[in-house]
Amino acid sequence: MPCAIGFDVYGTLVDPVAVAYKLGDLIGDEAEAFGRLWHDKKVEYAFRRALMGRYEDFGTCTHDALRYCLQVYNLELSDQQQQALLTEFLTLDAFNDVIPGLQALKAQGHTLVAFSNGPERSVRPLLEQAGVLPLLSDIVSVDDKRTYKPNPVVYDYLVERTGSRKEDCWLVSSNPWDVIGGKSAGLNAAWIKRSDKTLFDPWGIEPDLVVADLVELGKAL
Repeated sequence: MPCAIGFDVYGTLVDPVAVAYKLGDLIGDEAEAFGRLWHDKKVEYAFRRALMGRYEDFGTCTHDALRYCLQVYNLELSDQQQQALLTEFLTLDAFNDVIPGLQALKAQGHTLVAFSNGPERSVRPLLEQAGVLPLLSDIVSVDDKRTYKPNPVVYDYLVERTGSRKEDCWLVSSNPWDVIGGKSAGLNAAWIKRSDKTLFDPWGIEPDLVVADLVELGKAL
């Protein structure tokens, strides 16, 4: 039966770590490690802000995390250089499986939406330039609720915005904490395991599906 499917954006549809390769000339082989720390830290900052009730949008979390990483790697970038690096988040490429996977899922009659911690004003141009936006019917941002995943409020908001029921609504994410959040809120959830090295948190809450990419997800659904 056709479902409503909310796709996490950063790490699931596009690669947020890739932006750090712009720093290759400064830190060489450590660029990938910088990118992973940057991504992990901005997610951590979003969690902290949600728990403290001191919401700022994901752009602020991303900038704060960048400044932290610059300290860790003892790098100095001017405000202009930092802003240029942040702007790169609007030009991230989609993973190779994303467009064919979404095309297959759309052909099956599913309702597809982006479901992101990022504000819509950032997510929309990102997905447009990546060629993903025409395959989606909506962008659902936690910014509307001024909190972050995995707060159950935002998963309920996904269900509301898609006009579906929880039993007919799927969360698709490469982030185990997001999958656990969706399942805890009563949604179905698929974990996109993009790396064999990625481990799922042992919380006793398991995804309904584990697939390597969106093409495999289309076959599984």
